Amino acid sequence: MKQARPNFVFILADDLGYADLGCYGGRASPSCSPAIDRMASEGLRFTDGYSNSPVCSPTRFALITGRFQYRLRAGNDEPIASRHRGSATLGLPPSHPTLPSILRDAGYLTALVGKWHLGFLPHFGPLKSGYAEFFGPMSGGVDYFTHRDSSGAHDLFSGEQERERAGYLTDLISDGAVEFIGRQRGAKAPFLLSVHYTAPHWPWETRADEAEARRIERIVHTDGGSVATYLTMVRHMDEGIARILDALKAAGADENTLVVFTSDNGGERFSDTWPLVGKKMDLLEGGIRVPYVVRWPARVKSKGVTAQLAITMDWVATFFEVAGVRAHADFPLDGLSLLSVLEHPDQPVERELFWRMKHRGQKALRARNWKYLCIEGDEFLFDLATDSRERANQGKRDPARLGAMRARYAAWEATMPQIPDDASSSMPYGKSDLAQPGSV
Repeated sequence: MKQARPNFVFILADDLGYADLGCYGGRASPSCSPAIDRMASEGLRFTDGYSNSPVCSPTRFALITGRFQYRLRAGNDEPIASRHRGSATLGLPPSHPTLPSILRDAGYLTALVGKWHLGFLPHFGPLKSGYAEFFGPMSGGVDYFTHRDSSGAHDLFSGEQERERAGYLTDLISDGAVEFIGRQRGAKAPFLLSVHYTAPHWPWETRADEAEARRIERIVHTDGGSVATYLTMVRHMDEGIARILDALKAAGADENTLVVFTSDNGGERFSDTWPLVGKKMDLLEGGIRVPYVVRWPARVKSKGVTAQLAITMDWVATFFEVAGVRAHADFPLDGLSLLSVLEHPDQPVERELFWRMKHRGQKALRARNWKYLCIEGDEFLFDLATDSRERANQGKRDPARLGAMRARYAAWEATMPQIPDDASSSMPYGKSDLAQPGSV
């Protein structure tokens, strides 16, 4: 009997640090992520997984298209901000093929529960880009209780209709995901469920902070928070993930559902990125290296670890290969399918990864264990195998390698559209001080 096509659940945290989870050496004791840790024990953990960008919405463009975000005008903004509400330019064009639109056309049920952050109504939105269902905020950081953005505008939607809904946003997202899975019991069609948490993104609020949030009524400050609050927010998210995994089992979809957990970029003020340096907005490792945990009992063995270089947009190519569908011919994917790695984690595929940022003129290339980094014209060469903290610049010791990597970066950059002059590189709320690479 031919096995049914698998379901996909893609769980995305917001601003989670590389080392926040117990399975990545997290500092909390006991771990603040027992459900995700269990996923890692029952599946595969990546040690060298990356986000497409060190900031929110650009990574999301890559995630939904499977292509470098730089190919789209809005993918160059760092990030799309609440002040862009109503813009007809900054968003994901509804005409662009996406992960959900192609899977939808192949017979998948599609839903996004959580953060969109790819442009505002009436010009852009999840239902215009392949999702049949949507519940969540359209913008970036919103208050967890009032559901207002940084400008004070209420931002919580069901489909394209604004909805007032009482509750802690992390729990509301978990509720929506569990409810969707429950409706799939006995369904013949497979599904794609995107669960995009806003946790642990600022504002730093736990379930216990509702009274203070209601008093403030809108996001008007960037201070506050603590490591304890941050870790509690991670735990609240993890509790929701446990419920999602339980819902899959109750629906009879546990074995043949490919579940991926990751973050949209590196951590912020209270995150842990040890032993990496740098955080959100940096192309240092702490700004772009993120957790990747994969669970798929039907085909992924338990307790696996892989050093495969992976990046956010790879999951589109992976899901397409697993589902047996092809990308649109006019929009070839930039990502690499990781299916062979999921099945054979000890056999990584050699490849190179590239990044660019308007902010501080940052550029980066990773090839094997080597990394080329350029910040405001200053060049660095790091051997990440022996220097994961990016302290010892090998550029003068190995000028040939530096020159070769610079040339490969330039060749790649020549294939990308130029950064638009009007692209924004404004700093997000709650941003920590920028880390500086070391030198010898």
